[in-house]
Amino acid sequence: MERRFVKTSQVRTIQGGKRISGYGAVFNQLSEDLGGFREIVMPGAFRRCLGSLPDVRCLFNHNPDAILGRTTAGTLRLTEDLHGLYFECDLPDTQTGRDVRESINRGDIDQCSFGFVV
Repeated sequence: MERRFVKTSQVRTIQGGKRISGYGAVFNQLSEDLGGFREIVMPGAFRRCLGSLPDVRCLFNHNPDAILGRTTAGTLRLTEDLHGLYFECDLPDTQTGRDVRESINRGDIDQCSFGFVV
């Protein structure tokens, strides 16, 4: 599993704090140093995958025990636009969901990352 962290994602709460949104990946921007190399995510990078209606999970800190939303449940929606991979996730009324909402509202969490299998 590869992970990429996105500084320009600007995750925020919407819908009275019941939902979060932002960009899990942005296009045409150099990544930070990934151990001697840098990457750029190009437009269209997610098109084929999204077209296959994948089962994608929105996780807190890439922890599979901290599920915030899921595409197959309709609680996570993903779209690719000109800027990147946009998401909206309906937060669960769980301890993790409430903690994430509070941390975003306070400004402690303001970035996203995405994971993928090569």
